[in-house]
Amino acid sequence: MSEKNPFPWGPATGVGSMPGGDAREAAKTVTGSFEDFAFLAELPARGPGADMIGRTTGMLVELYAHVEPSGWRISDRPGRDTRRARSWLGEDLDALEEFTQGYEGALKVQAVGPWTLAAALELRGGEAALSDPGACRDLAGSLAEGLRAHLAEVARRVPGARIVLQLDEPSLTSVLLGQVRTASGYRTHRAVDRQIVESALRDVLTVHDGPVVVHSCAPGVPFGLLRRAGAAGVSFDFSLLTERDEEPIGEAVEAGTKLFAGVVPSTDPASGALSDPGGSVMGVRTLWRRLGLNPGTLAESVVVTPTCGLAGASPAYARAALAHCARAARSLADNPE
Repeated sequence: MSEKNPFPWGPATGVGSMPGGDAREAAKTVTGSFEDFAFLAELPARGPGADMIGRTTGMLVELYAHVEPSGWRISDRPGRDTRRARSWLGEDLDALEEFTQGYEGALKVQAVGPWTLAAALELRGGEAALSDPGACRDLAGSLAEGLRAHLAEVARRVPGARIVLQLDEPSLTSVLLGQVRTASGYRTHRAVDRQIVESALRDVLTVHDGPVVVHSCAPGVPFGLLRRAGAAGVSFDFSLLTERDEEPIGEAVEAGTKLFAGVVPSTDPASGALSDPGGSVMGVRTLWRRLGLNPGTLAESVVVTPTCGLAGASPAYARAALAHCARAARSLADNPE
């Protein structure tokens, strides 16, 4: 998209999950909170198939999975768990369509990325798909095909929206560092070569002709790798940043990467109350000054979000947190310094 017609990112959005099991209520809350950057809510409290791994396995093409006591495992054919995952996704899409009539803003949809999926999904013998390079390739290819169909379905249901794809990759850093535990728990899987990780991500990112954001609420987000793979934005828990992250973040901003800064707690605060909106984004302003970046670029470079999904929050707090993100983003735009 040209500079004369830049992508209409909204100033704030959510990460993905919401509490409860009512798809219509979640869609109503999300669209009411963000008039220009809604997202397709995920409701993991409904059970297996609504969790992020199960939801994404339901999107896969010619690969199926079912629930074992240890987690999701690859199957020979689609079964009850696959049907349940697809049914709940359809219910969520119905609710989103109902509350986005005439909507023309940015709309974010989320799915688990190839490496977190490979770390979580078990092969038939019980070991993670991550242990088998061929299985990782097959999984990434199946995911790409499934996402292509899913994005087309979302575009059909909400034709005026500008769609953003978010890949959830909380296990990505562990994959890169060789920290994913084997089924026995006594060892860890070998670290995957960074070029292989980057290449698979790039292949999945290219299924969408719009922007793709990669989300991780884990420490040590590989900003440089994600930027090289083609991510238009990186979503992260701002409180986990360390001094080591500052240079890659500065480079990402200067390269035009959008920062989805998770600054609003994703579960009910112990104090029972959120800080004022300006206080929530104070750390972002401070980081900008430390990096020597122009404060005038803050509003165009940053999208304000919760630190992670809101599935563990109370319904009342989830509503308050989304509204707080919108107010904090306005504070950042009105008072960048």
